[in-house]
Amino acid sequence: MRPSPRLMMQATKALRSAGHPDPKNGVYMGWWGDLGSPKQKGIVTYVLSPNRQDPMAGAYKNAIFNVYRRTYHQILYWLPPMVLGYVLMSWATEKNHYLNSKPGRLEAAEEEE
Repeated sequence: MRPSPRLMMQATKALRSAGHPDPKNGVYMGWWGDLGSPKQKGIVTYVLSPNRQDPMAGAYKNAIFNVYRRTYHQILYWLPPMVLGYVLMSWATEKNHYLNSKPGRLEAAEEEE
């Protein structure tokens, strides 16, 4: 047999009133965020709507200075390998052009004999 709606309402009302035990946790402490503790005082928070914020504020200025700072601190890690790679690549390109030219082929043919 189902209980009448009136009894169900009374049980809920009794649960929600302060001081009555909660069957799961023992005591009803208040709705979400209240939890039965005293209100905090002296804490001030300010909120700015995301629609009012400028997400790119200072981005270009910070980008310039960040690139300079990061490059300055990291240049000794990447500049010498880059210079070495450039020198080796230019040497290899010149050697390849020479070996595929007429004098280079003659020199390679003389070495084979």
